[in-house]
Amino acid sequence: MHHFQYQGNDLYGEQVPIETIATAVGTPFYLYSQKTLETHFTVFDNAFGQLPHVTCYSVKANSNLSILRIFSRRGAGADVVSGGELYRALAAGMPAEKIVYSGVGKKPQEISYAIEAGILMFNVESPQELELIETLAQKAQKKARIALRVNPDINPGTHPYISTGLRENKFGINLHDAVAEYKKALQKKHIDIVGIACHIGSQITEVGPFVEAMQTLRNLVSELIRSGFHIKYLDLGGGLGITYKKETPPHPEQYAQAVMQALNGLPVTLILEPGRVLVGNAGILVTGVLYTKQSGEKNFIVVDAGMNDLIRPSLYGSYQGIQPVRKRAGKKIAADIVGPICESGDFLAKKRKVPAFEPGDLMAVMSAGAYGFSMSSNYNSRPRIPEVLVSGDSYYVIREREAYDDLIRGEKIPEHLKLNEQKLN
Repeated sequence: MHHFQYQGNDLYGEQVPIETIATAVGTPFYLYSQKTLETHFTVFDNAFGQLPHVTCYSVKANSNLSILRIFSRRGAGADVVSGGELYRALAAGMPAEKIVYSGVGKKPQEISYAIEAGILMFNVESPQELELIETLAQKAQKKARIALRVNPDINPGTHPYISTGLRENKFGINLHDAVAEYKKALQKKHIDIVGIACHIGSQITEVGPFVEAMQTLRNLVSELIRSGFHIKYLDLGGGLGITYKKETPPHPEQYAQAVMQALNGLPVTLILEPGRVLVGNAGILVTGVLYTKQSGEKNFIVVDAGMNDLIRPSLYGSYQGIQPVRKRAGKKIAADIVGPICESGDFLAKKRKVPAFEPGDLMAVMSAGAYGFSMSSNYNSRPRIPEVLVSGDSYYVIREREAYDDLIRGEKIPEHLKLNEQKLN
């Protein structure tokens, strides 16, 4: 569900014509719908209303401060994977006691920052990381709350790049080593064991893998409780998918019912880390057509957004819906939608049946709210594009378009390379 719909022939974001926004801010840009974001969070969070739970939005999906603020106002916590994401979450008003810190490569300064902030818990990914957290907590004269992230070796049936719960993945601690590692953690004076965690992947479109993961964790928690551990939190991670093309992922209520049934009354607070399912279909990328051309029988539509703005099609071969901002009559053509980046892998769609776009037309790339701007870059020295939030009949630029000056901010030319030196012989 989203609030990007046609009124007549014009595509609107909530109550604002997208063409109006494009005229004001230029293209390309990201556009998010506040109403969609709020609805998605409410539906997801309410689905688990029968259980003690904390909904910790996965910041990596889209880390814009305004989006974090929309969720924090509705009681969300945050799942962060870097010191920068922790900084953003706190700046947006998310309470530290609702923040969990995951990630396989936490740096010492990031761990210390999180300890001082008083986050809910670290999801620990290796014995060495646990040792470092103990050392830094002792230095801070605090206790660090932790869960061990267990790798349940479950195939989520998703793209291999976004599968995180298989034995060959870099994440987590081997399931068979978990009890022994918990016993080691119990000996550490500055570690407070409060939970257990897992995360099996992203863009998962059926409940089976989640149920299997939950059953594995439930059995492990029961074993830990019998061994005298007090496990307060069970972090199931995120990964629930969305519809990009014809996928039929479970509704959050169906997902919640399956999880609750698998939990089977275990006395823990459930931590959930939704990301894509909240923001994916709440955002679009609006791009302008620069040129059209033919090469033999092949049609190309060249637009002003490239793989540096939206890398998912190039990186994952993923499908993003393409819609005209203004519909007009005429037959469709098969075309590659390509950008200005000097890479053959720079495309938004291939062999796609689309309207016969012309230079100056506007195109909406759908389902771009997750892993769109957050994975963007300055490749080819292209300034990153603005982010815009539409709310009812108003819109707001929530991140300005970068200028050329922004591209070289922080760079310095050493004195011996200054332009006024003598020419080299």
